[in-house]
Amino acid sequence: MTGGTLTAKLDMRVIWAIALPAMVTNVATALIGLGDMWVVGRLGDPATQGAVDVGARLFAVLFTVMNFLKTGTTGLVAQDGTRSGEAEQAATLWRGLAIALVIAAGLLLLKPVLLPLLLDLLGAEGAVLAEARIYADIRYWTAPGVMANLALIGFLVGRRQMKAVLLFEVAYNFANVGLGLWFVLGLDMGIAGIGWSSFIAEYGKLAVVLLFVFRGEIGRAILDAMGNRANLQWSALSPFLSVNRDLFLRTVVLMIALAALTRLSAERGPVVLAANGIMYQLFVFTALLLDGFENAAQVLNGERIGAKDRDGFVAYARAILIRGFAAAAFVALGFYLLADPILNSFAATPEVAQIAGDVAIWLIIIPFAGVAGFVFDGIFVGASWTRALLATMLGAAIAYAIALWLSWPLGNHGIWLSFALFLILRAVFQAILMPGLVRGEFAGCDNSLPNETQN
Repeated sequence: MTGGTLTAKLDMRVIWAIALPAMVTNVATALIGLGDMWVVGRLGDPATQGAVDVGARLFAVLFTVMNFLKTGTTGLVAQDGTRSGEAEQAATLWRGLAIALVIAAGLLLLKPVLLPLLLDLLGAEGAVLAEARIYADIRYWTAPGVMANLALIGFLVGRRQMKAVLLFEVAYNFANVGLGLWFVLGLDMGIAGIGWSSFIAEYGKLAVVLLFVFRGEIGRAILDAMGNRANLQWSALSPFLSVNRDLFLRTVVLMIALAALTRLSAERGPVVLAANGIMYQLFVFTALLLDGFENAAQVLNGERIGAKDRDGFVAYARAILIRGFAAAAFVALGFYLLADPILNSFAATPEVAQIAGDVAIWLIIIPFAGVAGFVFDGIFVGASWTRALLATMLGAAIAYAIALWLSWPLGNHGIWLSFALFLILRAVFQAILMPGLVRGEFAGCDNSLPNETQN
């Protein structure tokens, strides 16, 4: 379905039709960080491995903070599909692309100031800083491609074109990892090879996605939207900017929380930094896998908002949560069985492997700690409850900061305990707010759907 009105019968199997391709797509995305860590691990240098982790975190702060371009576009396009149709979906994409280009231009202009500042905030020093600077200086120039791709992929997800998204992301990540192997191990380019592989893969992805999106009837609708100046007037941009402002601020808070994890790890030395870098990349792998259910919630609950269907909204929210916890149990079981060989395969030295193994128990706990928050994020974004989403993130971040301070004597376990608490409290605050938000959204609506299918 890429637009129009949904049927009155809800089929819960559509959750998997969206979530499974999204999971595979997100796992492929995780290969960037995991692949980079694995490649530099073959060099046997903890400083270089730590530098890749610092560089990856830097762009998590710099680029992922702009992920609102994807999530905001997804929710609004999904709502447009049941409320207005393809013409408004095309207009939403054009607004997203225009804002993406403005942001990219700003990032490039600020590069001389922003890049050194972020490296300093992440606490890199000495050999780690020198290597991280090489990587970051190259990858920074992918900003225009990253921003445009966020809006384009969000548009495709909102239209349930998950197979296309899967194909693009898998091809992109295979290209990234393959080029990294060639540049680093084949051409002996060192950490610069990792940066150039990301650069080439990002712009290759942009070219292919643009060709796909601008073809056929929807492509003509997008061109029409681009030719209509009214689509970029303040009255048209204001709702889009309002949603994305809240998502931006929410993501800033999240990135600060993640950057604090890196900073505190760096303060404990290069070996702990490298070990926690591996743990962090495995957390990212877990989050991106379970985020398949966030994608399902963004689309399906966004569609139900557009259709003013309260019962369908609640039914999808409940069903996605249940399936999310089942998937979290599967991920936790995998880490229970395979944590040691996974950590050993990524560690540059036995010391790094030992430090990572000491906190491996958190790999089992974190899937359960995070999954409800991921699903609620999708529900809130799909419904455009972005102000409430920001408030819950702020509350959890304050508790996280307090927990980091109180748990410092616990060493590395204290860092991961605090992080797990941060994930849990996000979901708790969202669950508390959700009933009131549902009542307000659907006030006066009485549109229970007959013959719901829940399987």
